[in-house]
Amino acid sequence: MSEFFDPYNADRPLMMKCSCGRDHTLADHHAEVAADSAAVELRRRSETAEFEAYSNEFIEATLVKALFPQDEERRRFLRAVGKSTAMAAIASVLPVASMQAMAQEKGSLEKTNLKIGFIPITCATPLIMAHPLGFYQKQGLNVEVTKTAGWALVRDKMINKEYDATHFLSPMPLAISQGLGSNATPMNVATIQNINGQAITLALKHKNNRDPKNWKGFKFGIPFDYSMHNFLLRYYLAENGINPDTDVQLRVIPPAEMVANLRAGNIDGFLGPDPFNQRAVYDEVGFIHVLTKDLWNGHPCCAFGTSTEFIQKNPNTFAALYRAVLTSAAMARDPKNRELIAKVIAPSQYLNQPEAVINQVLTGKFADGLGKIQNVPDRADFDPMPWQSMAVWMLTQMKRWGYLKGDVNYKQVAEKVFLITDARKHMKDLGQPFTAGPAYVKHKIMGKEFDAAKPEEYLKSFAISKAA
Repeated sequence: MSEFFDPYNADRPLMMKCSCGRDHTLADHHAEVAADSAAVELRRRSETAEFEAYSNEFIEATLVKALFPQDEERRRFLRAVGKSTAMAAIASVLPVASMQAMAQEKGSLEKTNLKIGFIPITCATPLIMAHPLGFYQKQGLNVEVTKTAGWALVRDKMINKEYDATHFLSPMPLAISQGLGSNATPMNVATIQNINGQAITLALKHKNNRDPKNWKGFKFGIPFDYSMHNFLLRYYLAENGINPDTDVQLRVIPPAEMVANLRAGNIDGFLGPDPFNQRAVYDEVGFIHVLTKDLWNGHPCCAFGTSTEFIQKNPNTFAALYRAVLTSAAMARDPKNRELIAKVIAPSQYLNQPEAVINQVLTGKFADGLGKIQNVPDRADFDPMPWQSMAVWMLTQMKRWGYLKGDVNYKQVAEKVFLITDARKHMKDLGQPFTAGPAYVKHKIMGKEFDAAKPEEYLKSFAISKAA
């Protein structure tokens, strides 16, 4: 008989389940075996001197990039003061707020048993994989990562303190902190979980209708009002002359239900997180119309965050969490780890998706549903820096579409919620002027430059908008 069932063995009970004794399918069994093997190899890699050096350099480079978002400015500074002086100066000022976690000595942990929420999408890769790879445990933390059904539930569990920290959509902490859609509760973004990694996916019946100017009457799925998905879809439609509030319907649909709604004909397409864009192709019900990286290359999507209260009460625990997630991001950023990571996060307790689907998303070599194999290595990436200029852009879009009303102190809100180093406060003694705050960089969205120093001017430049 096979290894899976043995009906003629008198010494064993006949169970209509996997031979391992668990009630799951053969495919699930193979996926878990592959995941365990991949996790062992990734743990081995994480314990090498090579990875330790890579991870430390990745974290340091990330922090220095926060100080000098314009590379020419970094180079001018180094030429002016020299490497040794620069390293000493940077060590003395790094960091403030959440970045302080990386420079502090490890203090005693205020809380070791933690519950962290996540939505089963590839955006949460660093947060998820830190669990099976033991990165939380190495920081002295006993973390339960809890799969959550939808973003409203994530919000409610954070407000009710059922979760200690969570996988957020990047705009959510901004919205929650201002009381949009919920009671105002101060929240913080510690790191960006992922950049890029989304797409506009359309039903197969629209293969010959690729011009968005022809999409009046379409119904689109988005995962949440306060999401980059909503703001990017609205931006894309409006740039093509489609008013997202009057010419189409936008429906909030949990990510896991998007493909089923596309198959049933309830929606014409969605701008959603992976792996569901790729899953629509895999299930032969949709095609990838455009990757969001082609709208804004390097855009943020999801974030890792917690409440301001948690950080204040548990600074050392937060520092440990921060180190674990950044270490995980460093491993996820390295392309040579992506295939193994796909195996680790594919099983049912995490994403519950075919490994082939996750692999296509993370490696960037994927079928587009139009008969072609695309090779886009940065389809999804993991840059943890929470630029405050990104937060300002999100706030402009909240105001543009009527979620946020009245006067907005963009800079103040961004700096309260998105935790990042501010070099200007600490480096003036070196006599090095900064032309702009280090947390504010310029972004290009669909060919149009966004300058966070001029949010209202930007907001008024749009022909289609609900802002007064």
